[in-house]
Amino acid sequence: MNLNAEDVQAIALTLQLASVTTVLLLLLATPVAWWLAHTRSAWRAAVASLVALPLVLPPTVLGFYLLVALGPNGPIGQFTQWAGWGTLAFSFWGLVLGSVIYSLPFAVQPLVNAFEAMGPRPMEVAATLRASKWDAFFTVAVPLAKPGFVMAAMLSFAHTVGEFGVVLMIGGNIPDKTRVVSTQIYGHVEAMEYSQAHGLAGVMLVFSFVLLLGLSRFNRRSNPRQKAGA
Repeated sequence: MNLNAEDVQAIALTLQLASVTTVLLLLLATPVAWWLAHTRSAWRAAVASLVALPLVLPPTVLGFYLLVALGPNGPIGQFTQWAGWGTLAFSFWGLVLGSVIYSLPFAVQPLVNAFEAMGPRPMEVAATLRASKWDAFFTVAVPLAKPGFVMAAMLSFAHTVGEFGVVLMIGGNIPDKTRVVSTQIYGHVEAMEYSQAHGLAGVMLVFSFVLLLGLSRFNRRSNPRQKAGA
C-alpha cells in the first residue's frame, strides 16, 4: 500500500469530518425521528419526504444548491458574513453542513424504526410512575432504542466517509482544508497516479467491508429472532 503524506492528511480530515457530522446528526435526527414516529400531523408525509430527499436527489444537484446558499449572495452566506464568520463555501464547516444534510436520512430512518418498534407501552408505564416526559425519554426510550442509535451512527459515519459529489461541489479539493479521501482518489486518477489511487481505494474497500460486517454482527446480536434461528 503506497500512501503519501497528502493521502494520510486526507484520511485524517475524512475521519474528522465523519466524526463531527455523526455527532451533529444524532443530535438533530433524534427529535426529528421521535416526531415522525409518533405524530399524526398532516405534515408528516411532507417532512418525511424532505428528510429522505437526499436519497434520490443527485449529489451534484444538492451540492449546487448548497453552494449557492453558502455563497456570498446566498441566504446562509449573507448571514454568516453578517455574523463575521465569512462564507462557509470551500471550508471545513461548509463540508460539515453539506454532510449533515446529505446523510440525514441515514440517521433518521434507523431511529424512526427503533422508536416505532418500541411501541407506546413503555412510555405509558413510565407516565404512570410519574416520570416526566424528559426522564421517560432518556431513561426508557433511549435505552430501548439503542440498536437504532448504533445503526444510525454507523451508517451516518460510513456515508459521510464515502460521499463525493456534495463534497466536491461545496468544498473543492483544497489540501488540509477540504481534501477528503474521495476527492483525493479522484485527484490521483485525474493525474493518472493509479498506484496511489489503488492504495487509498483499498483502504476504503477494507473500511467499508469491516463496517458492514460489524453492522451485520451487531444486528444479529440485537435481533432475538436472528439469534433463535442461528
